[in-house]
Amino acid sequence: MKVSVVTPNYNGERFLKAFFDSLNNDSECIGEVIIVDNGSTDGSKEFIKGSSFNFPVNLIENTENLGFSPAVNQGIENAKYEYVFSLNNDTEIREGSIKALVELISSADDIFSVQAKMLQYNNKDLIDDVGDEYNLLAWTKKVGENHNSSEFTEVREIFSCCAGAAMYKKSALDEIGYFDDNFFAYMEDVDLAIRSRIHGFRNLLCPQAVVYHIGSATSGSRYNEFKVRLAARNNVWVVYKNQPIPMKIVNFIFLFFGFLIKYLFFVRKGFGPIYLSGIREGLKTRNKIDKVKFDFKNTKNYFKIEYRLIINTIKFLKK
Repeated sequence: MKVSVVTPNYNGERFLKAFFDSLNNDSECIGEVIIVDNGSTDGSKEFIKGSSFNFPVNLIENTENLGFSPAVNQGIENAKYEYVFSLNNDTEIREGSIKALVELISSADDIFSVQAKMLQYNNKDLIDDVGDEYNLLAWTKKVGENHNSSEFTEVREIFSCCAGAAMYKKSALDEIGYFDDNFFAYMEDVDLAIRSRIHGFRNLLCPQAVVYHIGSATSGSRYNEFKVRLAARNNVWVVYKNQPIPMKIVNFIFLFFGFLIKYLFFVRKGFGPIYLSGIREGLKTRNKIDKVKFDFKNTKNYFKIEYRLIINTIKFLKK
């Protein structure tokens, strides 16, 4: 089975040769690679147009940086195949990984997405991300970060796949909706994962698929004003959008302390005012976000989500 690889690019020319070389090793599984360029000025488009590959490459050229979510959505809309592999440009993929992802995601109808094991590019024995967990405090945590790769060898359920190296079913995306364009970047994959869980889907880790990830290649660092503000705003939107009123009431005290503790954390990092501005923006603009409509047939799925949030909170507090 062939897949559509979808990759946003913004001034990532320095990564593209290694990126495409690694994809060439899995070319028998690739039906197309869709590069959505967000107004690059560094020669990225010229490199792609002037290179030859072992698979068709569709270059979509935007005149400005529309953000991660809109770019991936453009790729999904143009994808010809059922399985869409969202892959960052600052990655290299190990041979056989795409085949492993396809075999897992096609093994059951209720699988929405599968996550590749993302390893740190500069220390390939250590985990960068093997999925994201979300808890009652509205905190997202990378699973396995800085742990040894050997600790994750079995397929396991995860709350959310990281869209930097995750495969999705296009038919399921058509059912529940794509990434939310309003998010621009950050938390868009968690929002999508919650929606998938509301509809009864599962998200899994596929440890046989390995991707080496440089990380923060576009945004530039782990913490900066851009990331802190957007992540804070989007976190407010995730709660507003996906939790029905009874769930918000039950979780309110945890949400309050979650945002408060995060604020104090960023005060120490020197980003306190930036974090607050993101929270204020999220609250003021929440009505521009389309809330997930509550459907009684999904009630048990909301209970499952709440249970997972509780378990993730307990795990966090024990550490």
